[in-house]
Amino acid sequence: MAVQERPRRPRWRERISLTLDLIRANPTGRIALKIFIAVAGALVVTIGIALIPLPGPGWLLVIAGLGIWAVEYHWARRLLGFTRRHVHGWTLWVTRQSLLVRIVLGSVGLVFVATVVWLSLKYSLGIDVVAEAMRYLATR
Repeated sequence: MAVQERPRRPRWRERISLTLDLIRANPTGRIALKIFIAVAGALVVTIGIALIPLPGPGWLLVIAGLGIWAVEYHWARRLLGFTRRHVHGWTLWVTRQSLLVRIVLGSVGLVFVATVVWLSLKYSLGIDVVAEAMRYLATR
């Protein structure tokens, strides 16, 4: 019976892992690393949460912030795994659906994003895009 070897990690991951182990070996380095990871993750997650209502990478940044926290915190590693499993499951489910269902899901997503952008512009900048468009169409 042949014993199957674990696939080797990429060289850059081994270097990062070795560097983190060297930093953790020093008590001061361990504390500094925890503080750095906490602050960097919080910054990325905060920016991501602020960008969620806007079209763009809001959720991607939140997940990236979780990835930063997962370097040092077990709870973030578990939450990141949970998120990956559910996003992967959702993706598999959507790809099994008919073209009509995918078009409906995409349309619902676009309507949601458009509504969020419209409300954001209306209540944060005072620009009512719908009223401006109606006024423009009425004068033409």
